[in-house]
Amino acid sequence: MKLITAIVRPERVDAIKTALFQAEVTGLSLSRVAGHGGEKTVLDMYRGQPLAYEFHEKVQLDIAVSEPFVERTIGTIVGAARTGQVGDGKIFVQPLDKVVRIRTGEEDADALTPVTLEPETARVR
Repeated sequence: MKLITAIVRPERVDAIKTALFQAEVTGLSLSRVAGHGGEKTVLDMYRGQPLAYEFHEKVQLDIAVSEPFVERTIGTIVGAARTGQVGDGKIFVQPLDKVVRIRTGEEDADALTPVTLEPETARVR
């Protein structure tokens, strides 16, 4: 099991989300973050005073996946996020020691598998 953390451009999030769902990667968390990497500092003026933007707005995706989904997830993010410009982002892959689904108590790979609706529940919705 791995935790994949991707820091990407905000304008690429919809394309990344769509691509991940098509690749059957459905469990993810999204956070707005700011950071500084290879992008240059942007200089601007505000009320006659110089202002430097050193940190750029980004989106962080956290995705816990089982081993068979690691390369698929990375490839999907790279394919959907890449613009070819500085600031496209980074992907970090870390090992996960344990995962627990709170609702059922399932652990590890069982806790990472998508939850499907039971036939009775699906009819009601």
